[in-house]
Amino acid sequence: MRIEPYLFFDGRSEEAMIFYEQALGAEREALMRFSDCPEPMPEDCLPPGGSQKVLHGSLLFQGQRLMFSDGSAAEEEGGFRGFSLTLQFVNEGEARKAFDKLAESGRVVMPLGPTFFSPCYGMLSDRFGVQWMVMVAPPNSQPS
Repeated sequence: MRIEPYLFFDGRSEEAMIFYEQALGAEREALMRFSDCPEPMPEDCLPPGGSQKVLHGSLLFQGQRLMFSDGSAAEEEGGFRGFSLTLQFVNEGEARKAFDKLAESGRVVMPLGPTFFSPCYGMLSDRFGVQWMVMVAPPNSQPS
C-alpha cells in the first residue's frame, strides 16, 4: 500500500506546481484542466476561475508523488487541518536550500537547527499555507 498526499489550492494549483518545481526540483508528471474533460463540466462544478483551472496535477519528487487540484478546496469550519509534509535529507546543505526556498514569501515557524532527534530540523508554512517539516536524517537512518 502507498499513501500519496493530494492537496487542494483553491485556484492556485498551477502556481503551486511551478513553485515546487523550482524550489524542490520536482518533475511534472501530469496536468489536466477542467476543460480537458471529455464532457463539459457544469458551470456550478467549476472552481473559481473557470475551466482553465487544474482538475488534476501531479509532481514527482525523486520518485515520490504529490498531487494537486483546484477542485473541492472549500474549507469546512472545524475541518481537519492537522498535517504537515516532511522532507528528509542526508545533509544540512540540501535541507537548508529546500527550507530557504520554501520559506520565500512564507512563514518560518521554527528555524533550522539541531534537535535531540535530528542534527538539523525546522518547520515552516509556505506561501500557499502548506506546512512543511524539513530535516536531516539522524546519523543511523536513511531517508525513505
